[in-house]
Amino acid sequence: STCSATPQFRLLGEERWGLDVQFAGVPVGGLSSIDYHAADDSYYLVSDDRSTHDRARYYRAQIRYDATGLHQVLLQQATTLMAPDSQPYPSPRQPRDGVAVPDPEALRVLPGGHSLVWSSEGDFARGFGPELNEIRLDGSWLRHWSLPPQLQLPAAKNTGTGPRNNMTVEGLAVSDDQRSLWLSMEGALQQDGPLPRRGQRGGPVRITQYEIATRQPLRPIAYVPDALPPDNLTLPLVAVNGVSEILADGPDHLLVLERSYVLGAGFSVRLYRIATQATNTLGMDALIPGQFEPAAKTLLLDFAQAGLKTVDNIEGMTWGPRLPNGER
Repeated sequence: STCSATPQFRLLGEERWGLDVQFAGVPVGGLSSIDYHAADDSYYLVSDDRSTHDRARYYRAQIRYDATGLHQVLLQQATTLMAPDSQPYPSPRQPRDGVAVPDPEALRVLPGGHSLVWSSEGDFARGFGPELNEIRLDGSWLRHWSLPPQLQLPAAKNTGTGPRNNMTVEGLAVSDDQRSLWLSMEGALQQDGPLPRRGQRGGPVRITQYEIATRQPLRPIAYVPDALPPDNLTLPLVAVNGVSEILADGPDHLLVLERSYVLGAGFSVRLYRIATQATNTLGMDALIPGQFEPAAKTLLLDFAQAGLKTVDNIEGMTWGPRLPNGER
């Protein structure tokens, strides 16, 4: 994008894989994240296979493009994500006591390039909430990053508070100055409001800034996702809209990817730019309208206008190497 008020986007290309595409004899699964690491000129992608086809894993890939287009996407290596007990994560068919079945959603290379951080949405049925895990490049487990108490699974069930199942830590972004990690929830906490509905915006989503040096949450802000488009369908609405990824864009802004799905209408994806100078909501157990100012958002791109063959379930964003003309 350029530095003008309205960035210009052009599609360099797209690569589409069928659901049956394999690497090392194993289905790749959906890919829930992408992060470019300049030191080895590689991209890191996490599979959202919940240890079903094979062990939970991330991939390293080569992606080649230039100003004339996208030329190659090549998976090079699969690395197993290891659990805190130094074993591969268990599958849903054979769970292991004290270890969550993982639901990987986001992955970023941490500054210095020696470790990665990845998020799991949790294993709610077995009492495990969302997690933020730090691992070495070889997949071995290093530590949990503690989540703010509001984002953790409450000890008591059915309290009407805490994260919603499958609407938890979906996006991660490292700040331009390499000092902060931003973490975004996919949907509103139960006490913060409803999920988006037809013609009605949902409750605010919490996006939290961490200090990388201390691994401590510094400053959460609130972001309000769009309403679902109104329609004339009389069918029960099977639909959702939430934040599927975030990306740093300068010192005071994040790019936010909103992804919605409506049964019968398919996916809709929109890219927003938000200012991070919104109300600090640290310590607010519930986000009450009027008591905070959400992040201001500007629509940059509706993916329906991007020139893609179809708009699908897009869950990852990264900046790649700049083009020779300076474009990102």
